[in-house]
Amino acid sequence: MHLKRLVAIAGIAVIFFTCKNEDPAKAYEKEFAEIVEEEKILEFGFNLKDYIVKRDTIKKGDSFGEIMERNKIGYPKIFEIAEKAKDTFDIARRLMPGRPYTLLCSKDSLEIPSTFIYQPSVEDYVVINFKDSVEVYTSKKPIKYVEKTATGIIENNISQTLDEKGLSQVLANKMADDIYAWTIDFRRLYPGDRFKVIYTDKYISDSIYAGVHEVKAAYFEHNGDSLYAFQFVTDTLKGIKDYFNEDAKNLRRAFLKMPVKFGRLSSRYNLKRRIAYYGYKVRPHKGTDFAAPVGTPIMATANGTVIESTRRGGNGKYVKIRHNDTYTTQYLHMSRQAVKKGEYVKQGDIIGYVGMTGNTGGPHVCYRFWKNGRQVDPFKQKLPEAKPISDSLKERFLVHIKPIKQQLDNIFFLEAEPKKVETTITEDPIL
Repeated sequence: MHLKRLVAIAGIAVIFFTCKNEDPAKAYEKEFAEIVEEEKILEFGFNLKDYIVKRDTIKKGDSFGEIMERNKIGYPKIFEIAEKAKDTFDIARRLMPGRPYTLLCSKDSLEIPSTFIYQPSVEDYVVINFKDSVEVYTSKKPIKYVEKTATGIIENNISQTLDEKGLSQVLANKMADDIYAWTIDFRRLYPGDRFKVIYTDKYISDSIYAGVHEVKAAYFEHNGDSLYAFQFVTDTLKGIKDYFNEDAKNLRRAFLKMPVKFGRLSSRYNLKRRIAYYGYKVRPHKGTDFAAPVGTPIMATANGTVIESTRRGGNGKYVKIRHNDTYTTQYLHMSRQAVKKGEYVKQGDIIGYVGMTGNTGGPHVCYRFWKNGRQVDPFKQKLPEAKPISDSLKERFLVHIKPIKQQLDNIFFLEAEPKKVETTITEDPIL
């Protein structure tokens, strides 16, 4: 018998023999109920000890009906469940192979299911309870955000520095793509460059790590420059966040540097390009090529309206976006487009996928850039900054970052640094 149970029973005995003002039988009953309560196994809002629990994953070709039939539920009941569920969650169409599901079954020899729980993501779940009437609802597992700090000194590259400290590479991506994309070239860091970062990790049900949630603030010393970055919400209604330095200057530009996150610059804009295949004749290249595997997402480099999404000649499948009266961009050789003509897209939205359509010798996206109706080299343009913080918000921003900057400044670079420092800062109230 477990030690905890022995201690509890001993406590019951003491209550039984010493309690004068309370019926000993009632005291025993109360204490026993507390023991039972402690032994509950709660998940998805159910006490799993009340059921035989069967867990599996959706297999290729599986349907809700087939899963139910395998578990002794007849077709009339399956039809009733599917019909009543479809307004909340269409189980006939939305079950994805590889995603887990749980069946809560009766604790008898028949083991008849009364509840089907499907998890479309590690955080979300759908409950279909059909013990009596059919009840369908969606929910989320409890989420906890843990604030952490990290520091590093670059020897070769940031990926190696993070790996040696056991830190997520997502931190490198967020610093390179979301924060310092226009102020630091992470392919050209110098030995001795160093950084501090305050970020939050996400945990589901206390113990399931769900990755880096967001970076709250960062500090990067690069080639002698000290670069602060603070996250700040500029539109509470839309939940728009951006990164600003200590003087409230937006660190972002109106355009991303490249339309793919993981790609290699393979050919630059060059009006004097000569190609051996064409007898070394001048064949101007008015685009900038980024090589990447087929299927790599292609992003809109700025907000704008899709004015073309089609296929034409050597361009293959492509998307063209007008950003304003001055700037237009085009993305060629897609395997497929993800947007249609007339759609409004935001910076970073996926508009298509890398392919080899049209005239191309390998998978890449040819990125073309127009300024005032003329194709130009995007890397040689002084592109506009993103929308600055409004005067009405600037004062609030400066108050907001004061304690965060102090926290950053009090994080020291040490030769033998601890890998992680963590403090729980918020917990999702969902039960």
